[in-house]
Amino acid sequence: MAKKRPIIVAMDLEGVLVPEVWISVAEKTGIEGLKLTTRDIADYSALMSHRMKLLDENGLKLKDIQNVIATMDPLPGAIDYMNWLRERYQGVILSDTFYEFASPLMRKLGWPTLFCNTIQTDETGRIIGYTMRLNEGKRHAVLGFKQLNFSVVAMGDSYNDTSMLLEADMGMLFRPSAKVAKEFPQLPIVTEYSEVMERITRFATEQ
Repeated sequence: MAKKRPIIVAMDLEGVLVPEVWISVAEKTGIEGLKLTTRDIADYSALMSHRMKLLDENGLKLKDIQNVIATMDPLPGAIDYMNWLRERYQGVILSDTFYEFASPLMRKLGWPTLFCNTIQTDETGRIIGYTMRLNEGKRHAVLGFKQLNFSVVAMGDSYNDTSMLLEADMGMLFRPSAKVAKEFPQLPIVTEYSEVMERITRFATEQ
């Protein structure tokens, strides 16, 4: 009888465990254009160019975004879910956010492992660019975990998550937009952390 592989759960951050950072910044500053996210625009480069243009036009710097993030809390139920997960399986957050943004949120989630990207600023703190750690980093991480003989469960909500969800042994969309859900009907949709835990438990039993 073949031995079961250990399970690792790969998760997006914004919209899955915490609110969308850019939407929170938009609500705080009144800049409506910052409400666009990867749920709306599949091309991440185009989305970030749009964001940086708006930041420049409105004189917002990295510190202004960090100040908003410091006021944010995880989504209701996210901390309990993460506590449940770390007692049972390995977990990692795969995000297109930036390390310069994430620390307050990671602290509130109990410092889980995070793979993400890096912001570039000038001497005044103005955001002038960003460095992607790796193109298609989420999908490559899932491939790497599988090569390390893990069974991979993946959870995300946006266009930039779909490649990792499709690559995983089990992928699921967590509260996706109607647009994303319609374009990826092969991915099951979950709306509550209790459903996520049930699916992971069932996968662990059946694999």
